[in-house]
Amino acid sequence: MGGYGSGRTGYKQKAEDCRSLDVNRMHREGCLNPGWRGSWVWSVSGEEVGRIDCAAQTGKLVLNYHVRQYGEEWERIEQSVGLTHVDCHFGNSRPYFRCPGVVNGQHCGRRVGKLFAGGRYFLCRHCYDVGYSSQSVERYDRMLRRANNLRMALGGEPGTANWIAPKPKGMWQRTYQRKRFEIEWCESQADNLFISRFDDLLSMHERAAFLRMGKI
Repeated sequence: MGGYGSGRTGYKQKAEDCRSLDVNRMHREGCLNPGWRGSWVWSVSGEEVGRIDCAAQTGKLVLNYHVRQYGEEWERIEQSVGLTHVDCHFGNSRPYFRCPGVVNGQHCGRRVGKLFAGGRYFLCRHCYDVGYSSQSVERYDRMLRRANNLRMALGGEPGTANWIAPKPKGMWQRTYQRKRFEIEWCESQADNLFISRFDDLLSMHERAAFLRMGKI
């Protein structure tokens, strides 16, 4: 395998779709105190949907669970996750996980508040390339806003359905071409983000038409 996380998935996973361990929640419930042993349970609408066994030791949390991927046999996993604490400004300290991921031969070791079950192991979102749905939506909006501001700065109307305005009098040609290129780039980025966010709701024909290829 090459280590924890060496086999990344080929698509962008969403944090909302992955089970996760939140170091702050576990700390509040006493699950990080050395000697604690028990189960961490996930539930939806009050119904249990998963659990793992945990044992807290000095400086680490040991996870025991079973996993099955792509129709393979169930595999028992024992994973050790390092714990570290950072002093707060007003006393006490804040706990963090040390990500045990190894991707392409490089140890991660990031100090993180959450670990995600994006594969066989619980690793940080960077190792699994996990994103939040809101990130795609926010960047989509930012790209369109930027494009619309540039369109209006050239004297045109906002919106991809409108033509980009001709070069204003007195503007250098190279400046105008740079602004046109930036408008087109921002709108292309917005298109790609839209497709990645709603890919499962669009047919192949709609995806091709939207990217224009075109826009729906």
